[in-house]
Amino acid sequence: QVQLVESGGGLVQAGGSLRLSCVTAGRTFYTNAMAWFRQAPGKEREFVAGSGSAATHYADSVKGRFTISRDNAKNTVYLQMSSLKPEDTAVYFCATRLYSDYLSTGSDAYNLWGQGTQVTVSS
Repeated sequence: QVQLVESGGGLVQAGGSLRLSCVTAGRTFYTNAMAWFRQAPGKEREFVAGSGSAATHYADSVKGRFTISRDNAKNTVYLQMSSLKPEDTAVYFCATRLYSDYLSTGSDAYNLWGQGTQVTVSS
């Protein structure tokens, strides 16, 4: 069974850094679109960053602070988060499009999700 498992969340002070990891189990996603989304309490899930076969894309709110990367040898996607702000507080999810390498910013395009990891940024 294919699964995505996130880790690396936690509590950090504003201005700090965290690195989230998303390990795929049961299948290797060499070129499938992979993305990170987040959901804060009372808000809709929003796109944060993604990686497709030919490009990466970031939400304006995280551009220049977050970096998505992939290590196919480890079946892992990372989200390096720096200069964190209290408004980055959310549950972060990784997701993949099982049958497409086209990057989308819409959550409906992704058909496999991890369980989420909490990121809390204190002011």
